[in-house]
Amino acid sequence: MNKISQPQIQGLKDKAILIGWIAGLLLLISVIWILTQPVQAGYLLRTVNNVLINNNDSRRLSSFIHKKSVKADLLGYWYSIYNSTDQLFVFTVFQDGILIPLGAVVSANGTVQEIIPLSAHAVQVSNALPDSVMKMYISRIEDSLADTDGRRP
Repeated sequence: MNKISQPQIQGLKDKAILIGWIAGLLLLISVIWILTQPVQAGYLLRTVNNVLINNNDSRRLSSFIHKKSVKADLLGYWYSIYNSTDQLFVFTVFQDGILIPLGAVVSANGTVQEIIPLSAHAVQVSNALPDSVMKMYISRIEDSLADTDGRRP
């Protein structure tokens, strides 16, 4: 029977410690990410409201809407629009190596009415986005809302 030498045992211990550190860091990062979601949503709400003010848009976001979904959805945040039954979904599109922040105004019946660019660069790039990409995002947003609201089996 082969015996494991002392240097091999030390090497295994070192690897186990390294794996433990990596797992601990990933766990810590995950917990911090989950616990800071309301803070991130609040900062994003104020930022989007500032963008709407700068663009002379009369709409304002009023509150973050926490939606749970059964399946994996687009990453983004849902907000209610002040004095309206509409909602705004803030998300990003990855185009040419750059994240482009966009907002989708979703009506009470679950259809996307309008896509709003949320930065100066997004205004420039959003016109260059292919229609097929925008249609894909619109259908994903509508499907996501339908799944979370229970309008689909």
